[in-house]
Amino acid sequence: MTEPLSPSASAVRGRPSGRPLPSSRTPSEPLPPARLAFEAHTWKEIAHLLTNLPLSLIGFTFVTTVLFTSAFLTLTVIGFPLLAAALVGARQLGKLERIRARALLDVTVDEPSPLPMRGGADGFVAQVWMSVKDPVGWRSMLYELIRLPWGIATFTITLTGLFVAWPVLPFIVRGLANADRAMVRALLSPSDELERRIAELESDRGVVVDTAAADLRRIERDLHDGAQARLVNLAMGLGLAKEKLLEGQADDAVASMVAEAHGEVKLALQELRDLARGIHPAVLTDRGLDAALSSVASRCTAPVKVTVDLPGRPAAAIEGIAYFTVSELLQNVSKHSGARSVAVDVWRSDDRLLIQVWDDGRGGASVDGGSGIAGLAERLGAVDGLFMVDSPVGGPTTITAELPWRDR
Repeated sequence: MTEPLSPSASAVRGRPSGRPLPSSRTPSEPLPPARLAFEAHTWKEIAHLLTNLPLSLIGFTFVTTVLFTSAFLTLTVIGFPLLAAALVGARQLGKLERIRARALLDVTVDEPSPLPMRGGADGFVAQVWMSVKDPVGWRSMLYELIRLPWGIATFTITLTGLFVAWPVLPFIVRGLANADRAMVRALLSPSDELERRIAELESDRGVVVDTAAADLRRIERDLHDGAQARLVNLAMGLGLAKEKLLEGQADDAVASMVAEAHGEVKLALQELRDLARGIHPAVLTDRGLDAALSSVASRCTAPVKVTVDLPGRPAAAIEGIAYFTVSELLQNVSKHSGARSVAVDVWRSDDRLLIQVWDDGRGGASVDGGSGIAGLAERLGAVDGLFMVDSPVGGPTTITAELPWRDR
């Protein structure tokens, strides 16, 4: 007598052979890949928060040690160099933190401009003072000082959350990481104003170097083509006259040669005076802007009214730039404007020296239009000056220049 089959056995026996149960697996089938509960960016944020503590300990120890040591040693000569070296070291710690933020927090922060290096004995003092005033170094120090309590907090919260708050840990980590991102951007980013100023100074330095080189080439060309050529002709003429006198030919030809040489001497002297005036006029050194600008105005093709209202004489460099600015503008008036009257006003307002040149010519002048105006704008910009042109077609033209006032 056969035993009745159990429902499970009959179900198994009733299935076609070679087809396994849905819940069973053949030994050759691979297991599904194991998956982590968190995404890769969450693990990178966790790694950043856990490494906050050891790195903040290093930074805090470094900053507090060098600050207290250099503050104590400022009574001696080595205090400020030590502080300067500490600020340079803080810059390197800030660089390390920016690299870590890029790798683990996906925060891209531009690197600040490096401090310029100065050589020599005077350069060493300037280098120390520049490092002591470095805002990037001080902000890096502030970052390291506030990081220790924050590093302790983030390390404790993250490590505890890994064991007791696993389901909500990604949200906690994101909030803490966002606070880290904000600190990195606020304290380790380069100062926009400082970087802009550095870029301006680098550009201005290039303008000054190019201008000085162009002036040297102009002086060399004027000497070679003008006074030097005349002096060569003078020497040749005097040599011929000397030979004739030695031969006893004191006739009209010799007298003509001597007279021609005399004329060449006078022309060469005039060219040398003009060249010296173009380099730096003696009247500017001796009597100041009022007399120098009046002398320039007398050579303009249109009548010029000069008004100089200054409480004193500015620094020689500023005075020279003001003189050559007005001189160039009056030359442009003579060459291009066709003006019938011109006015030049120079005055001081607070810490600025202001120059205004007005003419009733045909107008149409612009910084982009050549005539030396673009070069003037670059030269004034190189010394923190301003240059503004208001010249509608048909006139009148008003050009205003500003220079920083520095006492002589």
